[in-house]
Amino acid sequence: MKVKKIILASQSPRRSQLLQWAEIPFEIIVEPTEETFPLNLPPAEIAGFIAHNKAIAVRNKIIGQIRYIDYPVLAADTIVVSGHEIIGKPGNREEAIKTLQALSGKSHSVITGVCILKGEEEISFSDETIVQFHKLTNEQIEYYVDNYQPYDKAGAYAIQEWIGVIGISSINGDFYNVMGLPVSRVLKELQELG
Repeated sequence: MKVKKIILASQSPRRSQLLQWAEIPFEIIVEPTEETFPLNLPPAEIAGFIAHNKAIAVRNKIIGQIRYIDYPVLAADTIVVSGHEIIGKPGNREEAIKTLQALSGKSHSVITGVCILKGEEEISFSDETIVQFHKLTNEQIEYYVDNYQPYDKAGAYAIQEWIGVIGISSINGDFYNVMGLPVSRVLKELQELG
């Protein structure tokens, strides 16, 4: 069953690529939103909270525009959690190296929160994948950071890049969730939404 066109509330090239692979037609519309959250929110709920705010902002931007009236708005946010610490996007080379050194040889969670809005209906969920890294050498970490510059990525890495190929020993959960969107579940929810 084909899904009609959706509005993707994200500029992430990885999310766009995943929707293309799933053959879900989409148009990108974004509205800047603060990626803040209540400090008492459990890590498992943070990504969903931010995704909800992104979806609401885009819905409010397009509300009343007749050409968008039947299109669901899809927003997502991905966070990396190591222990009880949320690992954000690195601000520079030094932060990226430190982040990967901290993740080296350990497991961490990648949580993507998803919010889909259509009219008054809302579907929200989070998907979690556990990623285990091999012990990485400083040479490997510096090579990756210098050649791939992962400054726009939570956790300072992309699983589909070189570091994922050589550095990840196992994952438990949806691979595509780590890329930024649990696309098979998104497709299922969109089909049920109609």
